[in-house]
Parts: sequence; C-alpha cells; structure tokens
Amino acid sequence: MKSADETAIAILSWLASEPELMSRFLALSGTDIGSLRQAAGDPGFLGGLVAFLMEHEPTLMAFCAGTGTPPEDVVRAHQALSGPADFADG
Repeated sequence: MKSADETAIAILSWLASEPELMSRFLALSGTDIGSLRQAAGDPGFLGGLVAFLMEHEPTLMAFCAGTGTPPEDVVRAHQALSGPADFADG
C-alpha cells in the first residue's frame, strides 16, 4: 500500500502520459507545466490531484488499470489529503 503522497505522485506521473487529461488538470488547477515540480511539494496540490481523479470515475478506473493501483489506495489518499467528505453540508 502506497502512502497518500506516493499515490498522488503516481497520479501526476500517469497524467504526464495522458496529454488531454494533463491539460485539463492544469487548466482546472491554475498550474502551469513549468511549476509542476514545485507544486508537487504542496499538500494542497497533491490533494487536488487525487480529487481530480475521484471526481471522474472513468479517469479513476483508467489510472488504476494503467498503474495497477487498487482504487482503495486512491480513496485512502483522497481522505488523507483532502479530509473525509462531509455529507451533512449537501
């Protein structure tokens, strides 16, 4: 089982091989390709990476299939980096 940070970095590495998804993530996050290395050290950015996958199940499943990562690892990383979902707010 990977740590939350390791899972997030694995997501970033996978996105780098998926240009359309990477472009979409960069646009949504407001990050440019030149600042990715620095951003990768920010827990908020890592949480955003994991949330990006969690918000679109087909992308989540493509990542899991492409990297051999169990979906549960992504869920754990999401909880660790973003905190548990508060369904009472909705």
